[in-house]
Amino acid sequence: MAKQLHLGAFMRPVSIHTGAWRYPGAIRDANFSLKAIQRFIRSLEAAKFDYFFMADHLGVLNLPRQALMRSHTVTSFEPFTLLSALAGVTERIGLVATASTTYEEPFHVARRFASLDHISGGRTGWNVVTTSNPDSSRNFGLETQPDHAARYHRAREFHDVVTGLWDSFADDAFVMDAAKGIYFDPARMRALNHKGEHFSVTGPLNIARPVQGWPVIFQAGASDPGRQLAAETAEAVFAAESTLEGSKAYYDDVKGRAATVGRNPNHIKIMPAVFLVVGDTVEEAHAKRAKLDSLVHYDSGIHSLSGMLGHDVSSFDPDGPLPDIPESNASKSSRRFMIELAQAENLTIRQLAAKAGSYGGLAFVGTAKTIADEMQHWLEQGACDGFTTMFPYLPEGLEDFTGKVVPELQARGLFRTEYEGETLRDHLGLPRPDNRFFA
Repeated sequence: MAKQLHLGAFMRPVSIHTGAWRYPGAIRDANFSLKAIQRFIRSLEAAKFDYFFMADHLGVLNLPRQALMRSHTVTSFEPFTLLSALAGVTERIGLVATASTTYEEPFHVARRFASLDHISGGRTGWNVVTTSNPDSSRNFGLETQPDHAARYHRAREFHDVVTGLWDSFADDAFVMDAAKGIYFDPARMRALNHKGEHFSVTGPLNIARPVQGWPVIFQAGASDPGRQLAAETAEAVFAAESTLEGSKAYYDDVKGRAATVGRNPNHIKIMPAVFLVVGDTVEEAHAKRAKLDSLVHYDSGIHSLSGMLGHDVSSFDPDGPLPDIPESNASKSSRRFMIELAQAENLTIRQLAAKAGSYGGLAFVGTAKTIADEMQHWLEQGACDGFTTMFPYLPEGLEDFTGKVVPELQARGLFRTEYEGETLRDHLGLPRPDNRFFA
């Protein structure tokens, strides 16, 4: 049997493209319309997707008004609230949310994810992020953001505390013996009693162990600390490489690091993000992409670019080259990607801004057959275990993929036609983790 693709859907924002809400036929308020998002997730579940993923921002992005006023991401749901609602209208698809290790507390995160895992019947995933937006700090009583290395150091301890709290109860702790009047066996409960550099957490968690043992751990990180954290703790990784060669190198690096620390590399799924535009012909698909890109306003693009670079470039000559950009405390992966893109394609700032606003990363633009060809090639070349898909506009872009590309992948034996398990771990082929306190 051919190796199987995994497919997730990046759905917050519903499209990463800043022109998406302006596209003809797009649902303008899709980011904060429960009715629309229910429609999307039902389509994804019908197509047998592994998971529905919500990123999160802990504040309105710090953009000038002329850029902010053009953004469809200025308003969106809080992830746990929405995913709890979506759990009630779905049965199998995984539900993945971001929670920050920089501005959250481990007990809160552990409790929320454990609750959602029980509510959904074991379909939850936690995207572990250190939060790269420096403006978030001021929403949490801090004037400046902790530096990059410190954020990752805190994240490592945060992960250990959360997973330790999930192990508070043995799976057989709740005996519920009505005759004896014993609801649970206290010998099968363990306090964490964690005292570390960043956290002091006694525990135990006040909810039974999650259905999956632990919700699936997701991460994204291109920096060296990010790769190391993924190798040590992640079970699924949102990769941001835009070339086959770059993704193969990333795949080998992260899985090699995992083996070095004693983990099974097959228990980490590498899921590059890919932007998808489907047409009945290749020419039609490229025309759709061109139409969409034309809807990006320069005010929006230039400030998207500045945010990705961690440096304000709006004062530079739009038609000149990108100057040397100093290091910053922002996301290392976004900065590196945009600088490498500018150099590789000899782009002006105006052209680079258009890329930043329109999504300049990995994109498959073509017919169902050509897109399936590319996905199959990446899988067979050892560049990925699947893809985190991003749609150009909603609902048409999503329904083009689920209605045309997914059947092509299924016909090739590369993607499931039915769910074979109940939980997100089942979908991804991941083992249920042992409880560190109870055999």
